[in-house]
Amino acid sequence: MALLKIARMGHPVLRAMAEPVRDPTDPEIRRLAADMIETMEDAPGVGLAAPQIHVSKRIIVFRVPADRSGGETVEPTVLINPELEPVGEEMELGWEGCLSIPGLRGVVPRHARIRYRGVGLDGAPIEREAAGFHARVVQHEFDHLNGVLYIDRMPDLRHLAFNEEAHHVTAALAKD
Repeated sequence: MALLKIARMGHPVLRAMAEPVRDPTDPEIRRLAADMIETMEDAPGVGLAAPQIHVSKRIIVFRVPADRSGGETVEPTVLINPELEPVGEEMELGWEGCLSIPGLRGVVPRHARIRYRGVGLDGAPIEREAAGFHARVVQHEFDHLNGVLYIDRMPDLRHLAFNEEAHHVTAALAKD
């Protein structure tokens, strides 16, 4: 396995539509997914999309640690050629950061509940419903496959801050 270089905002790979994976069981895809998980965990992050490591393929990896989700744990998951759909119309605001935009965080609206599907490395279908942090992570990574960064979804750029200064935005939001 290998740690991969993460593309940063401004690189064109992050703004391109990723190509579908033809054969999810291809050993090259298995190796890529393993390297993506290792890179995500080393960063440390909770999700990574193939375009973020300069590969324009429709692959995401993610994990949901219990301490970030109220007790729900999702072990590292590889999702190939994912699709997602909202479940209901409820939206939630939440902080997001991105390995491709280091040092910054922003408040982003996301669907509160989603259904996602795709295939795993064995070619078997994966279909789940997710809510809260789990849903946020999957939506964030899915956006990368379509050339969308979290800042594109922010309705108010006053809610973008360096990590060390984000508490000021949180305090301002609490007053509103």
